[in-house]
Amino acid sequence: MEVRTRFAPSPTGYMHIGNLRTALYEYLIAKHNGGTFILRIEDTDQGRLVEGAVDVIYQTLRMTGLKHDEGPDVGGDYGPYVQSERQGMYLQYAEELVKKGKAYYCFCTKERLDSLKEANGEGEAFSHYDRHCLGLSEAEIETNLKSGIPYVIRQKMPTEGTTTFHDAVYGDITVENSELDDQILVKSDGMPTYNFANVVDDHLMHITHVVRGSEYLSSTPKYTLLYEAFGWDEPSYVHLPPVMKDAHHKLSKRNGDASFQDLVEKGYLPEAIMNYIALLGWSPASNQEIFTMEELMEQFDLSGLSKSPSIFDPVKLTWMNGEYIKNMDFDTYFEKVQPYVDAALNNKALDQKAIAALLQKRLETWADVAGLVDFFDALPAYSTDLYVHKKMKTTEEIALDSLKAALPVLEGLETWEETAIHDALMALVAEKGIKNGQMLWPVRTALSGKPTSPGGAIELAHILGKEETLRRMQTGIDLLEAGK
Repeated sequence: MEVRTRFAPSPTGYMHIGNLRTALYEYLIAKHNGGTFILRIEDTDQGRLVEGAVDVIYQTLRMTGLKHDEGPDVGGDYGPYVQSERQGMYLQYAEELVKKGKAYYCFCTKERLDSLKEANGEGEAFSHYDRHCLGLSEAEIETNLKSGIPYVIRQKMPTEGTTTFHDAVYGDITVENSELDDQILVKSDGMPTYNFANVVDDHLMHITHVVRGSEYLSSTPKYTLLYEAFGWDEPSYVHLPPVMKDAHHKLSKRNGDASFQDLVEKGYLPEAIMNYIALLGWSPASNQEIFTMEELMEQFDLSGLSKSPSIFDPVKLTWMNGEYIKNMDFDTYFEKVQPYVDAALNNKALDQKAIAALLQKRLETWADVAGLVDFFDALPAYSTDLYVHKKMKTTEEIALDSLKAALPVLEGLETWEETAIHDALMALVAEKGIKNGQMLWPVRTALSGKPTSPGGAIELAHILGKEETLRRMQTGIDLLEAGK
């Protein structure tokens, strides 16, 4: 049997991390088994729809490489793939259950349902509908329907015994049927409820695996009973524990936690985000942490899923993102980083490719670029304390001496190439009988004005150019002499 999975988001705005993890696992289950990955837009809750949210879904799937085989934009044999476009088919399935005695019409008004809550002496909301309409005769039902009285269709739950379903993560789960409420299948506006539309669509689209959050475990017995009522085969369930911000709080956009779009805007690579998300609840058989999508497709297995919630660790994600940047081939890397370098530099005459080369091993996210290259435009104000470096064995006196010796040597260079700059400074080191760092650290500090920089004295001098290099070195000399 072909494995068929579906990612079925509601178009309510951003793509949160838990939702994206569900999409990834659905995709990996399908591709690991040579199956089909489907996109279905679930827009039955019209009140929560957000304009442009469908475009966010398409854009996210495109950016993450989760290419769907069937969906609203690519078609397929089981469309439409938007639930609101399938609206006409749900009522007939609900009416089929009515005929089978597995569902019934309910004509109760909102006022009556509200009164049930008020009738509770403890002031608590009722947990079960009281089946007031279950006993209506066929004649009463027919009269109400002909009169146009608004109605819903409710699932008739068994009141005795138990219902058991199997989950790939949590195993067999059994509930008492007496705990189950007669859930609404079709609302008074004719739209199906989320649970009912899911079951009908999953059956009609031949879905074999359903991946969703563990918060849906309590709803699953109702799904099981619907499949039994129709006489349909039930899919395999994979319920995932939540992704947590910390030990006590779930990730939540309302609490300021980042969505996928937020992370991309903060400078994270989609590939790194997906790699990290794959490990939020799944452990590979090996100790490998960095995966290509192809490797994930090959190695992903349901047996590696955990029952325990996963904590989203921005530090780990940032490290992983840095590893992705470091391991890019330079042409790919430069294509991605160049817009950030260009945006960060006012001086467009500087060699952006040379600057980018210095950054590659130092970046963790693209957002780091601006803070690492700002000194190329303008030398920041700095203290002469920066010239003192224990490891380099420099003091302010040594730094001043080295800069004063290096300035005329560099000024006399006929060609401003890295090799020429290097050879001139190294010859000066040998002549003075000092350590390399006692020359190079003061020059690097004078050129950057920072305690750290992407590149050493020679690379910075070459990029800044002869005139600017000499100007900054003279500034350093003046600062050191003023502090004497």
